[in-house]
Amino acid sequence: MTSVLIRSPLSAKPQALGEPAKQGHRPQLSRWGGWLSAAALVLPLFILQLTAGQALREAGLHAGADALSGIASAEAQDDKERKPRRKTRRTPAISNKVYERLADVQANIEAKEYDKALNILKSMESQGGKRALNSYELANLYNMYAFVYYSQENYAAALRSYQKVAEQPNIPLAMEINTRYTIAQLYFVMEQWTRGINALMEWFKTTDAPGAQAYVLLGQGYYQLKQYDKALTYTLKAINMFRDKDKVPREQWYNLARFLYFERNDIPKATAILEEMIVHYPKKQYWVQLSHMYGEARKEKRQLGAMESAYVQDLLVKDREQVNMSYLYLNAEVPYKAARVLDSGLRNDTVEDSARTLEVLGNAWRQAQEVKKSIPVLEKAAAKSDDGNLFCRLGSVYLDNEQYHETIKVNTRGLEKGDLRREDQCHLVLGMAYFNTKEYDKARVAFDKAGEDKRSRKYAQDWTRYMNHEIHRQKKLQEEIDVY
Repeated sequence: MTSVLIRSPLSAKPQALGEPAKQGHRPQLSRWGGWLSAAALVLPLFILQLTAGQALREAGLHAGADALSGIASAEAQDDKERKPRRKTRRTPAISNKVYERLADVQANIEAKEYDKALNILKSMESQGGKRALNSYELANLYNMYAFVYYSQENYAAALRSYQKVAEQPNIPLAMEINTRYTIAQLYFVMEQWTRGINALMEWFKTTDAPGAQAYVLLGQGYYQLKQYDKALTYTLKAINMFRDKDKVPREQWYNLARFLYFERNDIPKATAILEEMIVHYPKKQYWVQLSHMYGEARKEKRQLGAMESAYVQDLLVKDREQVNMSYLYLNAEVPYKAARVLDSGLRNDTVEDSARTLEVLGNAWRQAQEVKKSIPVLEKAAAKSDDGNLFCRLGSVYLDNEQYHETIKVNTRGLEKGDLRREDQCHLVLGMAYFNTKEYDKARVAFDKAGEDKRSRKYAQDWTRYMNHEIHRQKKLQEEIDVY
């Protein structure tokens, strides 16, 4: 039997199983929320995908005895140890004449001259009728038909041909077993999930040691039928089979198991799968997802650690990823590292110098007590802003740095630009600056404005009383000086 490749829905590489799959995909599914977008998640694709051209290239087909032996290839490379339950059958021989004609078919298949291959096969059926061929010869004939039809993407015809292979009596047991597995796969290719599952369950009865890939395929079928408990059971069985042999389960198997756990809202087990997975497949997307999972569980230190692991490996190259990294540092009260992330991104042009990003950077420098670095960043942010909020915030930085005239300048500009979230605070800071420059009348006006908002009324009144006391103190001091 000519061995053809089929790509398992979750297999990283195609496997020699019996029949390739058609192209297609299903939308990725996600229930993630928060600051991490759903698009960041990479969930498995569950439709068999492999073109005929890929199958021919990857199968490594060879004309001759190996291709025409009638023995199907093993289910998968990791399933070589499978043994049939029943005894070997007595199989009729292939005549030299039939062998030569099948070899011609094989040569045309390799040359992709499928019409010629079909013409030979049809002539073999018509010359003397099917009765002229024994069961083993017919099995190889229908096997060739099946591959040609598959190569032409006529999957229904390929399926019928494989079914005829399996119906032949006295063919090699391994050929029947592997053909029945191929039939199950073709049902999956054609998205006939229930039939595929039924065919696969029947196939399980014919083999002593089904491989892990077969269980995953069964799990995928149940996934398509939204029978998630059964899908998880068979997917975990495949994963555990590999674990028991100290082999690394395939990346897509982990992904399916993680998704199914998440569908059950079993976040701890979904996280555990991801933790194991990242040991073997340390990709950026998994570090980011693991960080988010820790965040969902309110494990902030682990959330930061997972994201930082991706950052130090230079995996976070997008604007949003680096901004998120900075936020995590800020939440962990590590403002200096938060500032360094954004500063580096701005210098490397991997972070956009938007008003919002510059504001975060400026505030991070400020929290890290790097006021001199904070000020020019906040100035740039304010200039890019559509409202006056950043000017008023910059005024607070100037005030803390005892640059009172600069405070007056930027707060006045902020008030002029308007659309402020807390106009009262802007007036309050402006009043403090005027107080420190001894412009008491202007300070009083600013405090009165601030006091119009009940949220700042007490502070404004306190400052006004303090200013009146200071004015009175300075007046008394001046009178004492004038006496002398």
